[in-house]
Amino acid sequence: MQTVVISPSFEAWRKSARSLLARGVPPESLLWCDDPREAPLFGAQQETAADGPVPRVPPAFLDLARTAAAHTAPQRWGVLYQILWRLTRGVQKHLLQMGTDPDVYQARQWCKAVGRDIHKMHAFVRFRQTGVDPATGREQFVAWFEPEHRIVRLATPFFERRFASMDWSILTPSECAHWDGASLVFTEGVDRSAVPDEDALEELWRTYYRSIFNPARVKVRAMQSEMPKKYWKNLPEAPLIAGLISGSQTRVEKMLATEERPAKPAPKNAYLESLARRNAAERGEEPPPREIQKNREQGAT
Repeated sequence: MQTVVISPSFEAWRKSARSLLARGVPPESLLWCDDPREAPLFGAQQETAADGPVPRVPPAFLDLARTAAAHTAPQRWGVLYQILWRLTRGVQKHLLQMGTDPDVYQARQWCKAVGRDIHKMHAFVRFRQTGVDPATGREQFVAWFEPEHRIVRLATPFFERRFASMDWSILTPSECAHWDGASLVFTEGVDRSAVPDEDALEELWRTYYRSIFNPARVKVRAMQSEMPKKYWKNLPEAPLIAGLISGSQTRVEKMLATEERPAKPAPKNAYLESLARRNAAERGEEPPPREIQKNREQGAT
């Protein structure tokens, strides 16, 4: 049995897998390890690139492996290499189309879990302003997030596109991402204590959250399903949730008891009025009342 020690990343696994595949090392003779602390227990050794040819791999497998590799299951490396071996050395070219295959099914389940975690990161990251770069004038922000899996490299391109005009860092226990307006850089994970205290923008966010909270549409179970409590500790609006929920019934009753306000006339808009005139002319109808009054006023002058 050979133990292969890699860093917990798709790139590290891919490099070792290519070497092993080129040398024809079967999956059953390998034990994968991505924790250097455990390596001495097995007499592990690092893999280096092989000089031999590497079989062609379907692009669909690379997409599957890249996502599944972000999962934290320790057996993921072995399962991915098993699928890779079967696709190439095992001549099972249509393996990925077999959804009931145990290896393929497991890898896809890992991908689903990673996808859910990425969705949560996109939804629940909250940036805090830490300052302004005196050289560029760009605002600087920091956010803390605790994902279940190693999803930082998969999730941060979303923030790169959405917040391209500001400098930001997203800190997590496993890995950190930093954007300076030109490049996205990754560093090792940090502790929660590295995150600065709350800033003034968080109070603005809480005010906004109060204003959009709809007491008539409160569904606690659905809300907790979409926003599990484990994320609440890092959300600035979290302290408001319990109070807003407990007072929702009172607010609904007050809303129902309030008399309906009379509808205000729509403001004048030249473009909309021209459309109304054209539609009325096409149907052979009288112009809208506002147009009739306007025509009278023009005739009087």
